[in-house]
Amino acid sequence: MSSTFSVFPNAVPRKSYAKISDVLDVPNLVQIQLDSYRQFCDQHPNKDNPEEKGGLRSLFDEISPIQDFTGSRFELFFLSYGFGEQNKAEMPLFKDDDSFWRYIRDAAPAKRSEAECRERDITYAAPLYVRVQLVIKETGEIKEQDIFMGDFPMMTPKGTFVINGAERVVVSQLIRSPGVYFTLEQDMATGRQLCNAKLIPERGAWLEFETSSKDVISVKVDGKRKIPVTTMLRAIGYGSDEELLTLFKEVDADHRFIQATMERDPLVTNTKGALIEFYRRLRPGDPPSMDNAQNLIDNLLFNSRRYNLGKVGRYKLNKRLGLDLSPNEQVLTKEDLVEIVRRIIMVSNGADYPDDIDHLGNRRVRTVGELIRNQFRIGLLRMERVIKERMSIIDPESVTPSALMNVRPVVAATREFFGASQLSQFMDQTNPLADLTHRRRVSALGPGGLSRERAGFEVRDVHHSHYGRICPIETPEGPNIGLIGSLATYSVINEYGLIETPYRRVIQELPNNSPDLVGRTVAEAVLDDKGHSLVKPGTMVTEKIAQRMAQLSARKIRVVPFVSSDVVYFSADEEEQYHIAQANEPLDERNQFTNEKIEVRLGSRFLEQVPEKAEFMDVSPKQIVSVSTSLVPFLEHNDANRALMGSNMQRQSVPLICPETPLIGTGMEAQAAYDSGQVIIAERDGEVTSVTAREIVVRGEKGEEHTYPLMKFARSNQGTCINQRPLVAKGERVSKGQVLADSSSTDHGELALGRNVLCAFMSWEGYNFEDAMVISESLVQEERYTSIHIEKHEIESRDTKLGAEEITRDIPNVGEESLRNLDDDGVVRVGAEVRPGDILVGKITPKGETELSAEEKLLRAIFGDKARDVKDSSLRVPHGEWGKVIDVKEFSRDSLKELSPGVNRLVRVWVAQWRKVSEGDKMSGRHGNKGVIARILPPEDMPFLPDGRPVDFILNPIGVPSRMNLGQVLEAHLGWAAHVLGFKVLSPVFDGADNEAIEDALAQAWIAQRAGALNPDPEEENPFDLERAKAWVEERGYDGARVFSDEYRGEARRACLRLWLEDIGVSGEGLSDEEVMATAKRVSLEKGLPLPTWGKTILYDGRTGEPFDQPVTVGYIYMMKLSHLVEDKAHARSTGSYSLITQQPLGGKAQFGGQRFGEMEVWALEAYGAAHVLQELLTVKSDDVTGRAKTYESIIKGDAIWETGVPESFKVLVKELQSLGLAVEVLNEEEESVALVEDLGGEIPEWQVPRFEGS
Repeated sequence: MSSTFSVFPNAVPRKSYAKISDVLDVPNLVQIQLDSYRQFCDQHPNKDNPEEKGGLRSLFDEISPIQDFTGSRFELFFLSYGFGEQNKAEMPLFKDDDSFWRYIRDAAPAKRSEAECRERDITYAAPLYVRVQLVIKETGEIKEQDIFMGDFPMMTPKGTFVINGAERVVVSQLIRSPGVYFTLEQDMATGRQLCNAKLIPERGAWLEFETSSKDVISVKVDGKRKIPVTTMLRAIGYGSDEELLTLFKEVDADHRFIQATMERDPLVTNTKGALIEFYRRLRPGDPPSMDNAQNLIDNLLFNSRRYNLGKVGRYKLNKRLGLDLSPNEQVLTKEDLVEIVRRIIMVSNGADYPDDIDHLGNRRVRTVGELIRNQFRIGLLRMERVIKERMSIIDPESVTPSALMNVRPVVAATREFFGASQLSQFMDQTNPLADLTHRRRVSALGPGGLSRERAGFEVRDVHHSHYGRICPIETPEGPNIGLIGSLATYSVINEYGLIETPYRRVIQELPNNSPDLVGRTVAEAVLDDKGHSLVKPGTMVTEKIAQRMAQLSARKIRVVPFVSSDVVYFSADEEEQYHIAQANEPLDERNQFTNEKIEVRLGSRFLEQVPEKAEFMDVSPKQIVSVSTSLVPFLEHNDANRALMGSNMQRQSVPLICPETPLIGTGMEAQAAYDSGQVIIAERDGEVTSVTAREIVVRGEKGEEHTYPLMKFARSNQGTCINQRPLVAKGERVSKGQVLADSSSTDHGELALGRNVLCAFMSWEGYNFEDAMVISESLVQEERYTSIHIEKHEIESRDTKLGAEEITRDIPNVGEESLRNLDDDGVVRVGAEVRPGDILVGKITPKGETELSAEEKLLRAIFGDKARDVKDSSLRVPHGEWGKVIDVKEFSRDSLKELSPGVNRLVRVWVAQWRKVSEGDKMSGRHGNKGVIARILPPEDMPFLPDGRPVDFILNPIGVPSRMNLGQVLEAHLGWAAHVLGFKVLSPVFDGADNEAIEDALAQAWIAQRAGALNPDPEEENPFDLERAKAWVEERGYDGARVFSDEYRGEARRACLRLWLEDIGVSGEGLSDEEVMATAKRVSLEKGLPLPTWGKTILYDGRTGEPFDQPVTVGYIYMMKLSHLVEDKAHARSTGSYSLITQQPLGGKAQFGGQRFGEMEVWALEAYGAAHVLQELLTVKSDDVTGRAKTYESIIKGDAIWETGVPESFKVLVKELQSLGLAVEVLNEEEESVALVEDLGGEIPEWQVPRFEGS
């Protein structure tokens, strides 16, 4: 537990409380996305296996060659492909990942760069070219051509896509893996457990096998009619009864299942009859023939174009059925079907086990590359159909590859996937953590997955196989709970799409000539070649002993188990058979287990075993949780529900103008910021030659210059502000991988989502009831929770039927005051302060009007009276919005070719808001301790510490015990000590500071304060004078070095308690440590003074200056301002727009609507007898058109309120009844019919009674 520096060069030095050193660095957190896209684009992505083809290459090979329907005219081959104008259809071979991404980056700007695409609302893409060869069979002529296959979206180096100017993420999908699954179901009649099986291919017909209580095994093909399984086996070649019985005699010795199934269909006795029966069952209306029947079964199960198990399906089938077929054998074989039936019999008889469909070994991840591949394949197959049709009719003399190919289906399929797929999502860019977490998300929803309506509890629940693969904490709280998860910190995805997690190997045997034997302890006697004892058990191997053992004949030497640095990755089903020790199991300096019994996992069971049983060990305690969850300190002290909220709410934190790293970190802050892609990283070593707010220039070792442009006040997808700030100075030497510039929510290259604030757990006048919070006005004045929010507004001028719209300053009936911020073109100036209703861009639209006479045309021409022929259609600031204009961009058809048809000019205006924290804003810590600000008090009214410092936050202590999130209290205690002693803490999840360490830190803080060793200037680099504190302790008879050392646990606490007792006049001399603690507790209770190691203090009321009754827990907690801001939610309306039919006010803030007064609210007022209020609400405040106009007029003039009339909705009801053929009339008191028409001049009857008569 000493000061440690992160592997990241800029990271803040922290005092580490971790007991376990990291043996494996956390992998690049977005590598899964990058690797998957590379495997799709690259022709040969696997350097170790050059034969393996990339996704795009395999798709072209799958449909190549395309032949016409007769197969005698043309053949079209796809030879190669490439991206970018300069590369055409030549895709080079890449030595490494960097060269691949350089190629992609160089290919894409053939169209537009990433930044330009964002600015112009276009897609970041590169042209895809394919080299096509056409063979004309009649003449033998060969024609080659490079065909443009459309612009293909390119992945950015961050693992995202820019589609139509918006950053999007393709979320990985968790689906059931292709393969065979056996389940046991109880027969209700007999109570027997019977086996059913499903064979799921990647593409093709599903086979469902069922076992009846009469021992008949039947099969359904694609959910159609049942067929006895023996009929299908006969149809594929096992024709006779003897063959069938011989196949299964080992597992079905008493001939129960196969015999019973054969007896079910006694008329089918050979292959021919089975084929006809198979055809008849699947095609009941068609006349069967042998050829048709044979073609049907071949196409259905054995044709690679129609049926494909995929690489994963073959791997799973081989593993489950014990087969050894080639991975390239991706169609069904006879052996597969026979083995499936054999396993069904074995599972029914209890000789084999059923499968758990929720086990991660049976679920796989479709990553971005595979999802794009599947969609691209659909487009290629549509294109193939078009090519075949054109081949049939085109003239061989004039044919060219481009004349045959129509790439529109491919382009449309790709565009549809990126624009409309459930898995292509608008990226969450609220802060860098939200950005990163979105790319690591796995969803069970989407095409081919589950739907939230059908998903049961089992599929949503945490499964033991999620350990180290999917986070058991981070998941949404709503209807998607358990269906959307997040990958664990160390998890990777293998070639089959199965999630793997790393483990360290536990070594129990070593070869006798291994150099690793030196220093190891022998577990059992080693005999020489003559059988004499050479080494006794328990002997440590020296170099001399090792040399003697090396001379023996080759053998394995058993040693006391030790954990090696050898790391292996296991998928969920591979790990089931091993005993795996936990990462926090204590080890000695030789990596041997120190405890006699250790806790190990075996499948879903946790066992206590001797160390010799352990085969592997976890690499890190944080490997079971996701990135977001691993950022929660003291996670192990929180209830899982609150930990879930804490993980999710960190993603909702808005970037502050002055971010600050947490006092209590977990060590993942730098990694999360680094891999989020928002901080600028040095690509190579060099010297900084220029630093401005806009760019950083670094000169490399060879003199080459690298420019890093910075994003300034850019709008994220969620309207938060992305603003990069340089961290380096001119002349500074930088190394590769160093952070050059911070972004929003990062501080010195570490994630910084909130601020460290002084919190007190106490109630205050009831204002923090129900999780509400009271905060100090100093937080507002010091701008500690101020954030910038940016909104984009745009307007187009189009050609209309009546003429072109015009962007201008000359707007009819608008005063000069309203035009004060517009320039000569009618566009708002940058820097203008705007309020709701202000004009941002002036625009006039031609009005439709009657044909003018010759005289009117003459007058119009002379006087230029424009006021009557145009209307004002300007872009105005919407209701509830305000701010400062920070940027304006104008595009005309000349400057932006991508403008929509009919649009002449496009203007975009960005308005930024400077939002201070205010009442109603939602705040949260990292432990799910969320709440709304109820009151902002002046600092002088806030409770203050004995030294006069007022607290920043008052939290309700009642919110802690019931929520069971004690992490916030521990954070407050350690945060207090860290702040006083001037250090930052690294406390990893499941391996952080324990109670004793926190008490020691609090004791050291008290001693430092008591010794006067604290620097009063908080800006000073060393706020704590350690030597002075040690000297003060030594003056009082204690060892200062031991008190302030982390090696001697409990020493600071013991010294502190004795010194505290002496301070208040109680002698602790001659007392044992236990007696000192008991005395301290008694004195604390009698005198109402808190112990220094309890983290409590006496607080004083800021209004009266008197102390509160009880000591209060006070400490520093990391609090965040969440994106649920009151500014976005508060809304009020007096008059506004109304619905066309019902004439009732619209609903919702977006429509500037009113608050719905519904049926139940009416009941409430009826219960109180508030008749007049009710009448007002249902008429003049809603849809009494005449009444509301007159009422408004009366209020303006100060007259008596106009009497209420007939609501419009009643008139609509009458009209609807009349439309049904009912003659509905409204009668007055004299029973005279009254017409329901608007008559502003006439009187409205006081009471109107509807009468219904049959028509």
